[in-house]
Amino acid sequence: MGIGFDTSEIYALLLLVAPVPRPPYPSEKTYITTTPSGTTETKPLTCWYDSWVAHREASVSKSGSAAQNHIRTGVIEPATLEMSLVVPAYNEEARLIGMLEEALSFLDATYGRVARGKGTGTGYEILLVNDGSRDGTVEIALDFSRKHGLHDVLRIVTLEENRGKGGAVTHGMRHVRGEYAVFADADGASRFADLGKLVKGVKEVVDEEGRGVAVGSRAWLVGSEAVVKRSALRNALMHSFHLLLRLLTPPATSRIRDTQCGFKLFTRAALPHIIPYMHAEGWIFDVEMLMLAESAPGVEDGEGVEMGKGNGKGIKVSEQPIAWQEVGGSKLNVMWDSLGMAWGLAVLRGGWGMGVWRRR
Repeated sequence: MGIGFDTSEIYALLLLVAPVPRPPYPSEKTYITTTPSGTTETKPLTCWYDSWVAHREASVSKSGSAAQNHIRTGVIEPATLEMSLVVPAYNEEARLIGMLEEALSFLDATYGRVARGKGTGTGYEILLVNDGSRDGTVEIALDFSRKHGLHDVLRIVTLEENRGKGGAVTHGMRHVRGEYAVFADADGASRFADLGKLVKGVKEVVDEEGRGVAVGSRAWLVGSEAVVKRSALRNALMHSFHLLLRLLTPPATSRIRDTQCGFKLFTRAALPHIIPYMHAEGWIFDVEMLMLAESAPGVEDGEGVEMGKGNGKGIKVSEQPIAWQEVGGSKLNVMWDSLGMAWGLAVLRGGWGMGVWRRR
């Protein structure tokens, strides 16, 4: 006689194992930056997410139902910069500078450091989210800021406890001020100049509310020498993970050829439909972001009625090929982290599919 589980038992199991992100500590709502004199100062972080939550709670209190009051794009505070860069970092003192130098060169040339004019300016910011590092990551970043005069441009947020890459990215995204927000890995594996491709790509899919996502993709490298030279185990695990993605994710997400590239861009209007609902804090968080984009409510007409655009509801995702290189010092354990990602993917599918998590 086989052993099986009914739906209620699976639901109960998911309640036990589904991740529940902790609220941020007070210190995590502040940032450190350098001053023109070379000292450092601590300042409060601007947080569109807190304002979004407050507005939502007021709306629910007034109507008594969250379901009848979808929080729309207009609720999020307007951008004050053009581009926000979020960099999650855990013990990255050996790899961080190369990435920052490349990012700085592109951002200075493309956006400049000072927002000009009314509304959205041309400026940018770099939010370095120090995910509980125990090395000199923060000191290295501060020295870089002093050297390049990045006073209040490079903002360092320190998480008191390590949360994982997904937790660090989500925390940073809650505090961005840009019209666009991109996150990039601290190792510099992606060529930062390819950000221009992501911006172009997201403009091609943006909807009437200004919502859109663009993701960097290494899929075109699958047959390249760099990938072929990987171990047979690593390539086998990669193909197995892609098979699981096709089986366990909804249609639009399953068609993304590279969900795990650490180079993703969001329009500001897309953020309140994705970031407030994030649960995954480990390596699988990218997939949850894409699933949330796909399941976002449709565009509303002037009377508040949802309309699909193109093939239906959801925020469209543009996948753009980017240059990429292997960088030594990765903290990824191929075997164990692959198993963890498979488990995380199953929990994501069950959590959202069975209603453990909902858009409320």
